[in-house]
Amino acid sequence: MNPQIIALLTAMAWGIGGGIVVVVLVLIFALRGGGKGGAPQAGWLTTKADPLFAWARKWSVFQYPFVTACCAMEFMSSMCSHWDLSRFGAEIPRWSPRQADVLWIVGTIVHKQGPALKRVYDQMCEPKWVIAFGTCAAVGGFYDNYATVQGIDKLIPCDVYIPGCPPRPEAVIDGLMLLQEKIGRGELSRWQQNSGGTARKAG
Repeated sequence: MNPQIIALLTAMAWGIGGGIVVVVLVLIFALRGGGKGGAPQAGWLTTKADPLFAWARKWSVFQYPFVTACCAMEFMSSMCSHWDLSRFGAEIPRWSPRQADVLWIVGTIVHKQGPALKRVYDQMCEPKWVIAFGTCAAVGGFYDNYATVQGIDKLIPCDVYIPGCPPRPEAVIDGLMLLQEKIGRGELSRWQQNSGGTARKAG
């Protein structure tokens, strides 16, 4: 067996203190060059770390619900124990946008609410994702009038649209799983695409 692998396994067996040793060994391996013939591999460490970060983001979705209308009832039911969103690491809503990375737009958005929604979105952590919950958030629903925003993507970038009036909890879970798949693959959010792709794609 490769001596470096033996050293890594031994360090991992040491527990918490071993984590520091693992990091040091990986850094030494990366700096000395892990390629064929000892040639340095450019970006080896960050390339291998990106999927780990994507996996961590995927299973720790900190959500901020921006709730305005009747879809709130279905949103609350999907958060209850019968559907158990804690299986996906998304059970706890964060009531400050500075602690959240997923913004749920739940219900109708009117133009007067636009500045407040934009302010909440701007205060969120980066990278950040947006889910449109229900037909009204996605396309304005049956409120085809001057007061209603015909889809939140006219105000902020949106990553996942959940159809329905209101959506069933099964659809909510499907939307969340779709977002988690995108995060796990290291795909850029719409915000990152619009800002020039400041975060690299994993892999």
